[in-house]
Amino acid sequence: MPDTRWWPRSTCYQIYVRSFADSDGDGVGDLAGVTSRLPYLAELGVDAVWLTPFYSSPQADHGYDVSDYCDVDPLFGTLADFDALLTQAHGLALKVMVDIVPNHSSDEHVWFKAALAAAPGSRERARYLFRDGRGAGGAEPPNNWQSNFGGPAWTRVPDGQWYLHLFDSGQPDFDWTNPEVGDEFERVLRFWLDRGVDGFRIDVAHGMVKADGLPDLTAEQLAAEGGELLETLGEAARPFWDQPGTHDIYRRWHSVLADYDGDRMAIAEAWVGDAEAMARYLRPDELQQAFNFHWLMAPWSAQALREVVEHTFRATRPVGAWPTWVLSNHDVVRAASRLGDGAVGPARARAGLLAMLALPGSTYLYQGEELGLPQVDVAPEDRQDPEFRNGRGVGRDGCRVPLPWTTADNGTAHGFSPPGAADPWLPQPAGWGQWSAQAQEGDASSTLAFVRTALRLRREMLDSLSDEVQLHAVDDDALVIRREGSTGAGGLVCVLNCGATAVTLASLGLDAADVLIATSADAVADAALQPNTAAWFTVR
Repeated sequence: MPDTRWWPRSTCYQIYVRSFADSDGDGVGDLAGVTSRLPYLAELGVDAVWLTPFYSSPQADHGYDVSDYCDVDPLFGTLADFDALLTQAHGLALKVMVDIVPNHSSDEHVWFKAALAAAPGSRERARYLFRDGRGAGGAEPPNNWQSNFGGPAWTRVPDGQWYLHLFDSGQPDFDWTNPEVGDEFERVLRFWLDRGVDGFRIDVAHGMVKADGLPDLTAEQLAAEGGELLETLGEAARPFWDQPGTHDIYRRWHSVLADYDGDRMAIAEAWVGDAEAMARYLRPDELQQAFNFHWLMAPWSAQALREVVEHTFRATRPVGAWPTWVLSNHDVVRAASRLGDGAVGPARARAGLLAMLALPGSTYLYQGEELGLPQVDVAPEDRQDPEFRNGRGVGRDGCRVPLPWTTADNGTAHGFSPPGAADPWLPQPAGWGQWSAQAQEGDASSTLAFVRTALRLRREMLDSLSDEVQLHAVDDDALVIRREGSTGAGGLVCVLNCGATAVTLASLGLDAADVLIATSADAVADAALQPNTAAWFTVR
């Protein structure tokens, strides 16, 4: 019996609200701007949108530091603007997911202000992780944990205690052993579910519970802390990541979601070591989805990608879960730049996207991915990411530059803002208009046209394809994904060529197959699939 829930085979488009569309001319994207562009997303062919945080916030980490989880920051609009967005999205058959940030709040949250005003040992402080320091006079942090944004993960307050923040000092971590915290987040979930949201993306979903006693990192773990957050995949467990008690939280959230109709769901941003750890978040009484970052982090290698697919299905099938596939998001270098220099990166980004669209499960696209946007080298004086401010490299601003909608600027930041607006919060580089939606509209060779076609074909074929996947290792450089027709007739074969030389179709048994879509007009030439390309073939 086919799965009729909306999310298992959906395509979801991530909207980084600050950088999507600015309706009021202040240079920052907002909810009304998102609403104005929803028809574009419906035409693109996505099924859902995920909105990054738009809640009340001092913006220390661009909204991931929340001061009020049940209100809209004036920077982004009002609750009425959100309701209007939701109504229009649903009218266009688009589901709406919102970000939830449960690991930490802003230091401007009413709870944290009360904690600072209260005494050590008080009920107010028990909602967060306040601890006495070590050493003479408690002058040293309670343990040796490091912030993911650089420096110690502890900040001292005037009365001598310290509070934990795994990220910016303006983002104090909640103590999830305190029942008040769980009760508050159930209230928050129900607030947005009652308004009609279809799902949640859970920020730092693997970090809410810390090991008992907050033990020091070992010397080996501490040495590894100098790496980027994304490089923790596969490393030894940390006492603040992926602790067993985290799953109790999600069992409760599962029950909350089940109280509502419409297949409400939640997806975990859980950077965990392997597919089996990811699958633990997907057990039948926990979450519906988790981001499959192993696909995003895999090297450009047919063997590596094949192993990711095999491990993903081997882990998710025993718990009855659907996999997800993602190539980009607001925390990583854009795929068009990350996957290679010059023309190679954009070609590989298209090929990687077409391959993951061929796989069973749901796909997550990051805004601008459909335009083939490259990473921007933001000047140091313009960078705003707290990672950069705390000495953790260049930060993530380069993938967050406001979208170009029009070829010409005309005082509108390439259509990002209305005429006469303030400069965008991050400057757009010279020539940004060449990547715009307007520049690509009507160009059959454009990335926009390619993505629209791929999403249309995927939607048209979903019901006719089996959800079983066969991975053929007929060539070291080719990832071959085969899905049979669900009724025993027809089917789909996707071939991704990760090598430096062409792969002949005859060697793949596809010399008589029809090309349904390819990543470029010359991807299939001389009866061969060219390097750094992908194509779908129909099987009679």
